Amino acid sequence: MRYAGWPGRRRVSRVFENEQRSLLSLDAVTLDAGGTRLIRPVTADIPLGARTVVLGPNGAGKSLLLRLCHGLITPTSGRLEWLPGTAKAPPRQAMVFDRPVLLYRSVAANIRYPLEATRVPRREHAERLREALVFAGLEQRARQFAPTLSAGQKQRLALARAWALRPDVLFLDEPTAHLDLAATRDIETMINAIHHKLAGVILTTHDLAQARRIADHVVFVHKGKVIEWGAADSFFDRPRAPEARRFLNGELFE
Repeated sequence: MRYAGWPGRRRVSRVFENEQRSLLSLDAVTLDAGGTRLIRPVTADIPLGARTVVLGPNGAGKSLLLRLCHGLITPTSGRLEWLPGTAKAPPRQAMVFDRPVLLYRSVAANIRYPLEATRVPRREHAERLREALVFAGLEQRARQFAPTLSAGQKQRLALARAWALRPDVLFLDEPTAHLDLAATRDIETMINAIHHKLAGVILTTHDLAQARRIADHVVFVHKGKVIEWGAADSFFDRPRAPEARRFLNGELFE
């Protein structure tokens, strides 16, 4: 991938600077389905401006927690509050999944469609499309049928498409789970570039090495429960919870 620099000029996070440390507050949030409690009461704060990694083993409940935060799932109980203590409206959000959902259209049309669907002013479409294609390194593939892209190219397209909407908060669910090393490096480069412009990036991963590379803040999940959360340096160097210590040591445990 030829990384083409920052996609766009607007610094979104200025909207939130010096206002409030917490981007999102969760107060006793739970999720039940079929008589089973999938997410046990979660009380945690997501800091403003951070790359927050929701970390844990497969099946821990990371993706469910991410969808709760994004609003794709309604919690059974508890409360989520964006920018607590302020009168601001919830920030604009976008989400990229582990397997990108692409339209059966060209690469360019995949970016153009959400711009039209979300009523982005038409005068901005061409510039946002150009920036997204350059940022993803896909400008030479604008007319290519998107489903024929490689796995890494598809994920780069999904990430650039999300950025084209100019969100304040970006959710990423295991964004490199099915990618090789080179493609993973490309996606992490894009994530880090985008992060500097957003109020927050929140992503899930079970990849400990990736979490160490990316995280400013960690939310560690095990069996549907947030076991520990806090600054990444403290979590990796001095984990408090036994489950976190075992996970960091690479142990298999129930």
